[in-house]
Amino acid sequence: MCLAIPSKIVQIDANNMAVIDVEGIRRQASLLLLEDAQVGDYVIVHAGFAIKKIDEAAARETIAYLREAVSRVDDESA
Repeated sequence: MCLAIPSKIVQIDANNMAVIDVEGIRRQASLLLLEDAQVGDYVIVHAGFAIKKIDEAAARETIAYLREAVSRVDDESA
């Protein structure tokens, strides 16, 4: 199973590689599968490749749901 977490593109280099940010954690992802990705876009990344752009509202909503889920797990663990 794969969990798709929205990631914001914060930098793109000449080799079509992006630095993506997820809640302050930064990683690299290839943009080879997307034609028009730009800095500031939100993307879904799988296996190191950005596979789909999503709008900012949907990205923020998904991140909020994920935060809530983590919070509930933390509360149950305590």
